[in-house]
Amino acid sequence: METALLLVVVAAVVGGVELLVRRTGGSAPLVLVLVGVVASYLPFVPPVVLDPELVLVGLLPPLLYASALRTSLVDVRSNLRPIALLSVGLVAVTALVVGLVVAALLPVPLAVGIALGAVVAPPDAVAATAVARRVGLPRRVVTVLEGESLLNDATALVLLRTALVAVAGAVSAAEVGARFLLAAGGGVLVGVLVAALAGRLRRRLDDEVLDTTLSFAAPFVAYLPAEEVGASGVLAVVVTGLLLGHRSPVQQTARSRIAERLNWRTVQFLLEGGVFLLIGLQASDVVGGALAGDLGLGRTLLVCGAVLAVVVLLRLVYVAVALPLAGLVGRRAARRSAGDGGSSPQDGRADGPSWRVVAVIGWAGMRGVVTLAAAASLPASTPQREVLVLAALVVVGGTLLLQGTTLPPLVRALALPAPDPGEDALVHAAVLDRTRRAAEQRLEQVRREEDPDDVVDGLRERLRRRGDVAWERLGRGGDHRSPGRAWARLRLEMLDAERAELLAVRDEGRAPDEVLRQVLAELDVEESLLDAAVARDDRAGALRAPVAGSCRHLRDAPAPAEDVVPAGGEGGELGCEGCLALGERRWEHLRQCLACGYVGCCDSSPHQHAQAHARHERHPVMRSAEPGEAWRWCYVDRELG
Repeated sequence: METALLLVVVAAVVGGVELLVRRTGGSAPLVLVLVGVVASYLPFVPPVVLDPELVLVGLLPPLLYASALRTSLVDVRSNLRPIALLSVGLVAVTALVVGLVVAALLPVPLAVGIALGAVVAPPDAVAATAVARRVGLPRRVVTVLEGESLLNDATALVLLRTALVAVAGAVSAAEVGARFLLAAGGGVLVGVLVAALAGRLRRRLDDEVLDTTLSFAAPFVAYLPAEEVGASGVLAVVVTGLLLGHRSPVQQTARSRIAERLNWRTVQFLLEGGVFLLIGLQASDVVGGALAGDLGLGRTLLVCGAVLAVVVLLRLVYVAVALPLAGLVGRRAARRSAGDGGSSPQDGRADGPSWRVVAVIGWAGMRGVVTLAAAASLPASTPQREVLVLAALVVVGGTLLLQGTTLPPLVRALALPAPDPGEDALVHAAVLDRTRRAAEQRLEQVRREEDPDDVVDGLRERLRRRGDVAWERLGRGGDHRSPGRAWARLRLEMLDAERAELLAVRDEGRAPDEVLRQVLAELDVEESLLDAAVARDDRAGALRAPVAGSCRHLRDAPAPAEDVVPAGGEGGELGCEGCLALGERRWEHLRQCLACGYVGCCDSSPHQHAQAHARHERHPVMRSAEPGEAWRWCYVDRELG
């Protein structure tokens, strides 16, 4: 009964804090930890003991799996170098430096200090990316933070286990390397095998309930065998989630994907919030245990403050050194080739945001559930265990308070380019155009002579209307008077009438309940699609571009050519000239200047060479250089043509 009541209270507090944060702003993890800390000192709140096995085996696998499902495997693969430097290199360096500091301040062996360093090294997968998405960081920065937080737990737990073995006896460098290789290689292998097995099973399932059951079992099926053979269960779970999420469009039915997304969002929300609340509820016991020791209050505070300072400052220094080596931030571009007659259009632009990216990634180091769970897993015989656990709690609370509250204003002050909703809407419309062409080709291939013409025409009209609605969001028609918006508004009113009549039929007992539920489900699916489209319009509404015609730059610019020719001639490579000059191929979409033919990357790309060229050369109009697209964009008046 007490356990059931505790679960209800935790769910209620998590939901209430989320509502409060959405209305007032702030960090939900930080508020939940503070609520837990306050509650831990209330006399009527019973002591809550966070079982490390419950967290590491029961909570960590589903949390990591849910995050991995939503993470792009393509993005992680393209940013693997900076992710590896942070998730492996930074964790190892942090563990070693914290170990040296702790060994100097406490009467403990170096191995014990390294164990604490491994505990406090990995940033939390939830706190950093939640803040990053809320404040609107560049997508590549978010990808690196997500990838780091998914993979660094594996490195930290391997180092922790190795350090604990060293506490009990001698361990050689070769043994440390062998343990790490076994953990990494074995974890990846188990993850690939589980993903392959789950994928084969999914192809045979056409029921969303069975598919969701398989999805709930997958993280544990990956974690437990990997841990049993000495591999990294965390890495196995992450690999399984990344692969299954990447292959879900071909392995799952549409209904299964919708059910999986909704169910995992709910599970992740409750688990994340509950864990942060439980972290705070440990405060009174952890503080009391540390202060009851013989170390003294002053020395205890010194150790905790030193560990927190090392964790925060070391990340800033490491990121400033490592990320330029990884190519995440721009290096100063070389001048354009001889005879070009001017400076590079990206001068002062490509490398401008570099230090700002370093500052944001270096400051996004909030700790969370893995840190406290790993600290609780320290054996009772560990020297100065109570002080070490308190230091871990101080790092969690200190980083959430210090970095979690200051990261949003830091991002706003540095003015890092957030993903542009206008650019996203443009890409959305272009992708729908491409899918429409593929659908029309398939329609011509599979239609039969006996298929009614009105059916074929209706399918084509439906495709056309969907594309038109997407393009309306980019013009004056994107407002509430647009045809697409009017269609959605009227259709929603019609759905309300249909649902009201359906309820009348139900109350009158004129049809079986099972049939009525089927009809209601069909209405709900259509309404959910309309609601999603309207919400997307509302989010992009402030940045809709006016329709072409009022901008003199668009009127005076030459018409887009049928094909985009590289500036170097017919035999040249079609790509962003600025990125190629840097030796990089990291653009999202390409734009070509209608005045001089320069090809640059779009505003969603890391360097934004198209915008830099337009400003530097005063050539305002560029066209899309993507296949099948012929629209133009004015960088001065921000109008579409």
